[in-house]
Amino acid sequence: MQVNHLHLHVRDLEQSEAFYVRWFGFRRHVTHGEILFLRDAGGLDLALAPDVEPAALPAWFHFGFRLESGDAVRALRTEMVAADVAMASELFDYDDLVSFRCRDPDGYAIEVYWETPAPAEGG
Repeated sequence: MQVNHLHLHVRDLEQSEAFYVRWFGFRRHVTHGEILFLRDAGGLDLALAPDVEPAALPAWFHFGFRLESGDAVRALRTEMVAADVAMASELFDYDDLVSFRCRDPDGYAIEVYWETPAPAEGG
């Protein structure tokens, strides 16, 4: 079993859809009423619900996307900075972790990271 659904309230469906399609590889999947569902290649559904004033979330709240390498994280951050995507943190670049946080159009914090894979069980 795995988490496969995240529901966000957003001010502008088109702007949020464009953000998640461009930066995180989502594609339009289906709509149910006013809620737009995007889906990524791994099967994560991102439900975007229109809301003129989304509720504020705690400062610690974020969700994340794990990339295949530290170089991929660095490259994406460089592209996002060049495109004026709001950053929520600096780049953390260690031997076993490369990470940064950005903000989507509604200010949700998104962590983008790579970490050294854990050793296989029993090995």
